[in-house]
This record gives sequence, structure tokens and C-alpha cells, in this order.
Amino acid sequence: MKFLEDAMNNPQMLLMAGAGVAIFIILIMLFFIITMKMDLSDMKKRYKKMMAGAEGEDLETMFTRNTNEILRFSEELQKLSDDVVRIDSILERAITRVSIVRFNAFEDTSSDLSYCIALLDDNNTGVIISAINGREESRSYAKPIINGQPAPYKLTKEEEQVLNDAAGKSRLVFGNKKN
Repeated sequence: MKFLEDAMNNPQMLLMAGAGVAIFIILIMLFFIITMKMDLSDMKKRYKKMMAGAEGEDLETMFTRNTNEILRFSEELQKLSDDVVRIDSILERAITRVSIVRFNAFEDTSSDLSYCIALLDDNNTGVIISAINGREESRSYAKPIINGQPAPYKLTKEEEQVLNDAAGKSRLVFGNKKN
């Protein structure tokens, strides 16, 4: 208390205390001004980024234009999605699984002149084409395959091999493996 009484009686001490308080208040205000200036600078950068390409438009016009663009992109995306479904359904019926086996049909021939080819779709439906080549003659056969099964014909071991190989293959369908 003695200090306060002395300070009240001494104008010079009172002036120094007031100057100290004023400097403290100025420093606090300076801190707040610098902080607000940095925040304002960040806001200006975000505003400029948001308004890039606006060419003098007001916010309502810009938001309306952007909303219309988003709707247009959404419609385009839906069209593309529909196209993907349509193309995938076409690919299910397309020949996508192929296998070939070459072999000797007769012991008296030297190279693998005979062959079997399996041509199947995603449902393992298609055809097996076989060519049996000998010294004197050649024969070819076509056997239908429905859902991985030979319809009404029996398969040779080479035809079974080529069917199993082709049926075991899969194709990539828009990111999802399909057997």
C-alpha cells in the first residue's frame, strides 16, 4: 500500500505507470491488428480462388452457372453409365474366351498338324472347331458348346482340354473380374 500512496503523490511515477500501461495496450492492439491482417490476407486468397473466371459476375450468377454445369455433368455421367451397361451386355455375348491346342492326330505324321480351337462367350457358350490333318486327307468338325457343355456330341481329349482351358479364362469387365 505504501507503494500506491507514494505513486499517487509522485506525478512522475504516475506518468511512468500510465506510459507502461499505454505501451502494453498498444502491443496487444498491434498483435490483434497483425492477426487480423493475416486472416484478411487468407480470406482474400480464398476469395480470388473462388472468383477465378467469374468475369465480373455476382455470386448468384456464378453459383447458378456452376449448378447448371454440375447438372450437365451429372447427365453426361448417367449417359456414360448407361453405355457401360449396354456395352457390358454386348460383351457377355461376344467371343472373349479363346484357346487352341495343336496335336498329332496320327502316329505316322511328324508335326502337330491337327488342332482344336474353342471360341466361347462369357457364359461359356460357343463352338469348338477341330481340324484333323493326316498325310492323305484332312477333316474339320464344329461342335456347339452351350453353358460349358457339348451339345449332343462327345468331345475328344484334345477338345475337352481346349474347352476347359477357354472356360477357365476370364475377362476384365470395367474393373471387376468376371468368370
